Amino acid sequence: MKVALSGASGNIGSLLRRELPRCGIELRSAGWKPSIAPQHESEDVMNGDLRDAAFVDRFLEGVDVLIHLAGTSIERPLPEIIENNLIGLHQVYEGARRKNVKRIVFASSNHAFGMHPVSAKLSPDAPFRPDGLYGLSKMWGEGLARMYWDKHGIEGISLRIGSCEPRPSNFRHLSTWLSHHDMVSLALSCIRAPAVGYLAVWGVSNNTRSYLSPLNCAEIGYSPRDNAEDFAAEIMNQPNPLDSIAQSYQGGAFVTLDFTPEQERPKAAQSFCATTT
Repeated sequence: MKVALSGASGNIGSLLRRELPRCGIELRSAGWKPSIAPQHESEDVMNGDLRDAAFVDRFLEGVDVLIHLAGTSIERPLPEIIENNLIGLHQVYEGARRKNVKRIVFASSNHAFGMHPVSAKLSPDAPFRPDGLYGLSKMWGEGLARMYWDKHGIEGISLRIGSCEPRPSNFRHLSTWLSHHDMVSLALSCIRAPAVGYLAVWGVSNNTRSYLSPLNCAEIGYSPRDNAEDFAAEIMNQPNPLDSIAQSYQGGAFVTLDFTPEQERPKAAQSFCATTT
């Protein structure tokens, strides 16, 4: 089975690029800015713009599964979000259709749900409540993944990634942490799972304080091992860097960006917000 990995120069991409071949996965990695170089003689590496159809066709030639991590991964101005997370993603899906890629694992995000209050426990069918343009683009990406399964038969797994870090380091991570071990395990499950059609799963570890339940991962055989609670005592002894708004919503600091305080909103909106959050 040939697996392609886009966004291989990012934090998660670098992790998977290192670990997946150790698990027997034949991997083709793509970077662009920054570009990547082979780490060993047999490594299959390409650099190019995923908005370029010719490059996408070369990248996906002979590929069975694509793990798509490329794109803007933080809150940025709308033109950049559109170019990388909408136009680039559409080019990738069209290339997958041309090259008969069987499955795409799409890196979605918890920020597509970031405006849910921290008191909520979200099931996989929870309504989207994006906390910014980045989260909104992931909402669109999940819709694209669903459409390409329904219309073109390309299997899709929307992987709603939490906070993928070597270890949790702040209050929010106690609920959103995805350990490096569990990220690799989750990627392998997405690659190796039998027919899935279309599926959305929460990409987090087995955190006691998780915002998310159930994870919807049984169908792909993912069982997270790690728990951010193991680090809770250390974290709880630190000051919380998030302001009161960020502490109230699952998206954390992303929510505070360009946030309109309730007292500055139209009166009807203030009243509605007070009863729903």
